[in-house]
Amino acid sequence: MVAENIFIELSLVVLVAVIISFIVRILKQPLIIGYVITGIIASPYLLNLVSSANDLATFAKIGIAILLFMVGLNLNPKVIKDVGKVALITGVSQIAFTFTFGFLISKLFGLSTIVSAYLAIAISFSSTIVIMKLISDKNELDSLYGKISIGFLIFQDLVAIIVLIIISSFSEAPNLSFLIFETLLKGAGLIIGLFGLGIYVLPKLTKYAAKSQELLLLFSIGWALAIASLFNYFNFSIEIGALLAGVTLSLSQYRYEISSKIKPIRDFFILIFFIFLGSQMSFDSIGLYKNPIIILSLLILVGNPIIVMTIMGLLGYTKRSSFMSALSLSQISEFSFIIISLGVTKSHIPQEILGVVTAIGLITMALSSYMILYSNKLYPLLSKYLSLFEKKGAKVDEGKYHIDENYDIILFGYNRIGYTLLKTFKKAKKKCLVVDYNPDTILKLARKGTDSRYGDASDSELLETLPLKGAKMIISTIPELETNLTLITKIKQINRTAALIAVSYQIDDALKLYETGATYVITPHFLGGEYASSLIEKYGLHKESLQEEGLKKIKELKQRKKDDYTSLDNAG
Repeated sequence: MVAENIFIELSLVVLVAVIISFIVRILKQPLIIGYVITGIIASPYLLNLVSSANDLATFAKIGIAILLFMVGLNLNPKVIKDVGKVALITGVSQIAFTFTFGFLISKLFGLSTIVSAYLAIAISFSSTIVIMKLISDKNELDSLYGKISIGFLIFQDLVAIIVLIIISSFSEAPNLSFLIFETLLKGAGLIIGLFGLGIYVLPKLTKYAAKSQELLLLFSIGWALAIASLFNYFNFSIEIGALLAGVTLSLSQYRYEISSKIKPIRDFFILIFFIFLGSQMSFDSIGLYKNPIIILSLLILVGNPIIVMTIMGLLGYTKRSSFMSALSLSQISEFSFIIISLGVTKSHIPQEILGVVTAIGLITMALSSYMILYSNKLYPLLSKYLSLFEKKGAKVDEGKYHIDENYDIILFGYNRIGYTLLKTFKKAKKKCLVVDYNPDTILKLARKGTDSRYGDASDSELLETLPLKGAKMIISTIPELETNLTLITKIKQINRTAALIAVSYQIDDALKLYETGATYVITPHFLGGEYASSLIEKYGLHKESLQEEGLKKIKELKQRKKDDYTSLDNAG
């Protein structure tokens, strides 16, 4: 009967989550917000759907462990060396700034020292899930600001690991000598042993397990749960054990397969975690702490971007790169909830502080999502004011590898279609300038002697610095409609004689580009079908002839792959 009750309650909660999530997606918000709102609706304050709170808490605990396992899985230590100076310096400055002012603000509102410290450290981290999802949706993970944002996240995650180790080591009455002489030594021993296994034992086990996809999944989950339980046995938190279990597996060549298989499981349990979080919110605490909630939210939404833009400006970055990177740190992290939950569990802080952080999370995640999604529209409006954060002189991210002269062709976007077009232009001995938002791509092209420039085609300030006026043809291989519309409109103002070619994957978008002034719109899906049709018309159903064409294509693809890998090696 108890099991049936849990099943029915869980079914009702998930049904509410589905409805709320649809609404949240329509509003272009992260699903995490929908999950928390579901928890609030299911709480005793509203529908009171959950009477088996302890069972829900168990699911939530599993959700945290799997989430942190996945975070660790994507924290490949080999990649950390590539984070760069900007992520380290800016990351340290941002955490120090947010912690200091968060602590002072909390104290000014009369909160105790330990509660102020918990709040301050909790709001110092940004959300890996939210940032990665939003930047990925914009297809800008390979952009300079996307790479810098990932660098911030890696650094923050490393700091969060240390924080979790420290908090999990404290009993109800923290004792510094206990922490230094017993916990750190014990923790260091566990970590050294764990990484020893990760380097010398795990590769062989994962290689064997990978022969069966089911076994690989089972082994990965088993490893995560075993290490989490081991850390719990030695009086560390389950969370830190799960995270470090993921870090050790991140060294494996099968980490992407493991990640893709565990992701659906993680998504379900993380749904339960955030629903549980929402159900624990106290509306009384929100009313009582409304002023700290508002001020701390403003610190994150406004203060974090300002300190990031200031530091990046001093390091010599353009105001655009600084602005785009800064917006990615304008919300709190899933780590924030975990840290506060752990503090409540350890009886360091009262339950209502969880409600305070949840309210801050809802505010900052909601507003920052719009800020990040519409950053390309916000930037032109704020550009003249952002000059305050830009140092005069040459910029480290300018990425200019060409001289100021006229070109026959200016090509926006190198990957995919641009790769083939550039080969054709070189054969025809046409002077071509390539503009791309991936700094590694630009560096590769420059090393090969191709005139190139780092930049985003949607940046009107960049367009004004390019030699568009003398170009005979301007091509955009970028599939985003708004970027192409901006580009075509700008070019028509500068150069009415140039042929304008764009790319579109949708019929309606292609027609709109023609209406705006495009000379020709490439539609890859239709062209692919036309090319396949022409081959069939040419060779009929003759398998050998089609196979010869296939072999030619294999050769081209291998060459393309070789060029891509060479560029990555050179960039490293």
